[in-house]
Amino acid sequence: MVMSLIRRLLDSAFFSRTKEPASFWRVIAWWEVRRIPYNLIVGAAGVATSILAFLSAVLAEHVTGIPAGLPDPPIFALFGILIYAVLANACYTGGWIAEILVAKVWGESGRSFGVISFALGLFFSVLFTLFIGALIAGFNGLQILLQVTGHASID
Repeated sequence: MVMSLIRRLLDSAFFSRTKEPASFWRVIAWWEVRRIPYNLIVGAAGVATSILAFLSAVLAEHVTGIPAGLPDPPIFALFGILIYAVLANACYTGGWIAEILVAKVWGESGRSFGVISFALGLFFSVLFTLFIGALIAGFNGLQILLQVTGHASID
């Protein structure tokens, strides 16, 4: 069931490309049309990560009494989010640059590179973004567990 859903998603217009050979400008246009949806999807994962990180940090600090990863002042978290967004978009631009280079080297045999790299890039961008939240929540959960069981905290 999951694989059929993934297959239908990958066959959708969002991930597909016309059959004609893509020129330099068409490759860039194909990627740039998808930049805003990419940013919205990865941004939604970022919001989930931020909420998870914030809630776990507040809970850990409440239970342990030890600051648990919230920057001081909290506005610094916005700078981290901004830097993350800029780096994600730089990597995204690397997608169409890599596709153009692959087309120059491999010609027609590299035609599916762009669609595959876009799909995998989107998947791993979301996965990595969510992993950061899980890592922070896991660390804070461990802090809470150690406090509740009477063991020393992790510093």
